[in-house]
Amino acid sequence: MLCALAAVLPLLASAQVTVNDLETEFAARVGATLDKKIVRGLHVNVSGEGRLTDNFSSLSRFDAGVGVTYKLNNYFKFGAGYIFIDRLSSSEEWKIRHRIYTDAKFTLKAGDWNFSVKERLQLTHKDVNAYKHQTTPNLLALKSRLQVAYKGNPWLTPYCYVELRNVFNDPACSATWSTASQTFTDYSFTGYTDAYLNRVRGSLGLEWALDSHNSLDFYLLADYCYDKNVDTAKKGTVLKSISYDRTFLGTICVGYQFSF
Repeated sequence: MLCALAAVLPLLASAQVTVNDLETEFAARVGATLDKKIVRGLHVNVSGEGRLTDNFSSLSRFDAGVGVTYKLNNYFKFGAGYIFIDRLSSSEEWKIRHRIYTDAKFTLKAGDWNFSVKERLQLTHKDVNAYKHQTTPNLLALKSRLQVAYKGNPWLTPYCYVELRNVFNDPACSATWSTASQTFTDYSFTGYTDAYLNRVRGSLGLEWALDSHNSLDFYLLADYCYDKNVDTAKKGTVLKSISYDRTFLGTICVGYQFSF
């Protein structure tokens, strides 16, 4: 987190960059996936998910996606797909986003244990105010996951993982902080070039194979999030503030998969 601040401070000279500690929240996710084998190693999947936030009190997001995966051998697996996202914004409006992704996974087996590393590069498009540079219209991020799973039981597979998400193109700017007026001057938007680690996630889960076609996945997520906010005037010509929101989110999740 200190590295993220260090990257911003030189751009803003003596500017006042603030960090806001938000309240800890708890959430829930319920999802379902349909997985179809096309040929050996090649699968197509369709999925949907709903999310509750604000301590389980409000419905905040719907996802619907389609993807394809290809298992090259016992070590390498590749995938790509599209996700449609309908999300409730901070202004209580439902906003549509479109996400495309590609990923690669390496798995190493050691007895009953599977160790894997997964890298996912994703691009998320969202509508933004044409006059502002507060948010990135096409957010590019990389999610890196290290997972350990125990395969000693044919029906139950406990697992855990740690995942890092790096943002590559948040808004960057230059400005001068005036201690006399307590405002920014000489503001200039310099492009979507700011890169930093904005989420650390840990997960503990259990996959339950009900039979050869049906399975359930129960898992917990613990997210430490660190998000950048740039607040400008209506037409994006004056910088009002720059800050980071820091929060912890705990999520209870249930997933269902039908494979055929």
